[in-house]
Amino acid sequence: MRALNCRRVVVKIGTSSLIHSSGAINLRTIDRLAYALAALTNQGLAVVLVTSGAIGVGLDRLHLKARPESIASQQALAAIGQSELMRLYTQRFADYDAQAAQLLLTHDVFDFPVSRQHVLDTIDALLAVRAIPVINENDSVAVDELDHRTTFGDNDQLSALVATQIGADLLVVLSDIDGLYTADPRRDPEATLIARVPAVAPAQLAAAGGAGSRFGTGGMVTKLKAAQTMLAAGKQMVLCSGADPRVLLQVVAGEPIGTWFCAEG
Repeated sequence: MRALNCRRVVVKIGTSSLIHSSGAINLRTIDRLAYALAALTNQGLAVVLVTSGAIGVGLDRLHLKARPESIASQQALAAIGQSELMRLYTQRFADYDAQAAQLLLTHDVFDFPVSRQHVLDTIDALLAVRAIPVINENDSVAVDELDHRTTFGDNDQLSALVATQIGADLLVVLSDIDGLYTADPRRDPEATLIARVPAVAPAQLAAAGGAGSRFGTGGMVTKLKAAQTMLAAGKQMVLCSGADPRVLLQVVAGEPIGTWFCAEG
């Protein structure tokens, strides 16, 4: 068992977990995620969700199979998809008597002390009334991620930034892979799961790369950078599969799920 000792948790879920490979919205995953977050809140934990998926949901709503190339078209998809994504979250959270609250952020919010403090105060106020902040990058305003120059990387690094800024003890990244392996398990049958990583090695960063799906912009390298951010702040991160978000209950309970990024001692 892992001694996580966490009271404040940030959960990040990626587009690949929220959208089927066919492009349809994965309603079961959203429902199970809402259940798990509500259960953790009922246990007395302060929980924040960082979600991707706005453009993926927008593609589904407009019955499009391919992501458009123009920035304006992607922003329009994000605007459509974000409202639908929040409708689904609000609906499913309400089924478990949990309150969702939306925050759309851009990178400059954290660059300026005044706006950063306002956001942190808002999150603290929401957590004080046991609401669950649902955070996404404001893709309809910020074009960096859409143009693939973002420092967030499909919200992996946004989640680490939020986690360190609000003093979270743990970041859980739900992904389309169940942890960090010695090699790509989709290509190397001898690849083995690494249970604990005390520090992210340069060789691991160099070996990582590529987006996980056609709907998202992240990949293993952005997850490792998120882990670096957490470790540098003296915090923990767990990378595990988002196929069934109810795994969050096991992770927070300290069960050895996925890869645990935690410094020795």
